[in-house]
Amino acid sequence: MGNVLRSVHEEIERLSAYLIQQQHQDGSWRFCFENGIVIDAYVIILFRVLNVPDEDLIRRLHDRILDEQRPNGFWSLYPDEKEGNLSSTVEAYYALLYSGYSKTTDEPIQRAKRYIKARGGLGNVSSILTKAILAATGQRKWPLSISSIPLEVLLFPKYFPINYFEFSGYSRVHLTPMLVMADRRFAVSTEYTPDLSDLMDPRVDAEEPVSGEYQAMQDDIQAGLGRFLGTPRHIHEAATSRAEQFMLQRIESDGTLYSYASSTILMVLALLALDYDRKHPLIAKAVHGLTAMQCKVDGRTTMQNSPSTVWDTALITYVLQEARTAQDHMAIQRASDYLVSMQQDTKADWSIHNPDTEPGAWGFSESNTLNPDVDDTTAALRAIHTRSTSSTVYRASWNRGLNWVLSMQNQDGGWPAFEKNTNKKMLTWLAIDGAKSAAIDPSEADLTGRTLEFLGNFAGLDSKHALIQRGTKWLLEHQEKDGSWYGRWGVCYIYGTWAALTGLKAAGLSSSHETLKKGAEWLLRIQNADGGWGESCQSDRLLRYVPLGESTPSQTAWALDALIACEPKPTSAVDQGILRLIASLHENDWKTSYPTGAGLPGNFYSHYHSYRYIWPLLALSHYKSSYGEE
Repeated sequence: MGNVLRSVHEEIERLSAYLIQQQHQDGSWRFCFENGIVIDAYVIILFRVLNVPDEDLIRRLHDRILDEQRPNGFWSLYPDEKEGNLSSTVEAYYALLYSGYSKTTDEPIQRAKRYIKARGGLGNVSSILTKAILAATGQRKWPLSISSIPLEVLLFPKYFPINYFEFSGYSRVHLTPMLVMADRRFAVSTEYTPDLSDLMDPRVDAEEPVSGEYQAMQDDIQAGLGRFLGTPRHIHEAATSRAEQFMLQRIESDGTLYSYASSTILMVLALLALDYDRKHPLIAKAVHGLTAMQCKVDGRTTMQNSPSTVWDTALITYVLQEARTAQDHMAIQRASDYLVSMQQDTKADWSIHNPDTEPGAWGFSESNTLNPDVDDTTAALRAIHTRSTSSTVYRASWNRGLNWVLSMQNQDGGWPAFEKNTNKKMLTWLAIDGAKSAAIDPSEADLTGRTLEFLGNFAGLDSKHALIQRGTKWLLEHQEKDGSWYGRWGVCYIYGTWAALTGLKAAGLSSSHETLKKGAEWLLRIQNADGGWGESCQSDRLLRYVPLGESTPSQTAWALDALIACEPKPTSAVDQGILRLIASLHENDWKTSYPTGAGLPGNFYSHYHSYRYIWPLLALSHYKSSYGEE
């Protein structure tokens, strides 16, 4: 054990020094938030539609997309997606041609074309965002799953079975511009638009099958429409105006819609559908905001869907303190000041279901002032915890943030990500791929576990509080039969199980509790032969644990942190895991860059460039504080 502790101590010192060195002058950390090639492709397409004169960026995005192509001609969402991803390949193929830097006769384009046609062509694309981009640029009809939803749903009052604010905030800001475009059957093209008609297979039905549940939802929508008073034309004009205002009122200061690149791209196209000029100031500002989301790493450029600056800064500030960096260290002081300056003070959409709570939360991105979330807020509160005990300014900030977190508990006892009690199952009947995850924002094991961990370890709440009891009960009831928990925002069962176990331990459950033992035993059963842990993104789609077959730094760190919380003494399995974790920190291959952040199952995964430092440092620090103080 002595050798392990020495290695742990050395690695903590090295990681801490590296992270402090990477801090920016304003106190923030700015690591890349990489999301595959999807946003790169959409930006190329949009910039060509708008005739944006940024050839350097377009060329760099083109080259990055081309570099990601696999030998068989396809693109994948993650390295072990062996058969490729049709939606991703269509996005890449379209963007490469639209950029003008690839030609239909190029060998990589020919390989991609063969793959797309072999998979049924454009009609088999699953991603609703890809379908929307294709339809908006004249490559296919608007899908029934969007065009069958009337704009008038934006006018439905809260007491209707379906009303717009029962959808999650994420789905609303993407669905609104799509509904506007589908309503107008909008399609825009230029002289440079590639013709993808040869990729449409007439034998493949491009529409999703309509289920009985989806038809029942449509019946509710029609029943709602029948209750409106006035002429259909007047009502439709009011709905169109409501949709336009919905988008305009949620534009951030950088010009983006809700600080997401994906929704911003759709919004710009929707504004064109509403007859805005391509050079309108709102569109110009949106383009500027999108351009600022680029990230350059190792000589390559990619577009971030929403830079993770606040999230990374909060987590790094916290883990540095767990690693025993003093609270009066200049890095901690600057980071804490930065985080307090990012605390939100606006009552936005989150307050519709939580009207009696004052603002005081944090969002994911620096430009995000309207869309805070529970995870970022507890991360920021962990980061400023020590300073809140000695500063009235920090104490006031802490109290507002804590109050917001407490108020966000759902009726079922768990915590959501963004908005309270937005979990109507009916909305998951939308015939949209990923609707079950995107349409609603229910309680999740990772959010609930991390919130309980924060409340128990940092806010001093214990099992005597009804709020803790309800959160604990929710987690106990949602453990899988094998002992794991599903995690929504990380990959996936390892992530959820780590959050649940550390949360339940902080909530007061004993390590001998059957639930904790079962969860720890599951982690030990899936440990790799090399001592680490690794889980495939396929788990997220199949809703069952799928081993990666290799170990990744962040997933190994999550598993170790959970076991350290549950094990009063170090075990050989934990020590073996620690040594594998340390070794991985000196490697640089596909395993160290494997995407372990989840966005939308089967469609969107993220590689946080910060995660290979944050979570290993946390696990190593907890190993030392739990087992090495003597």
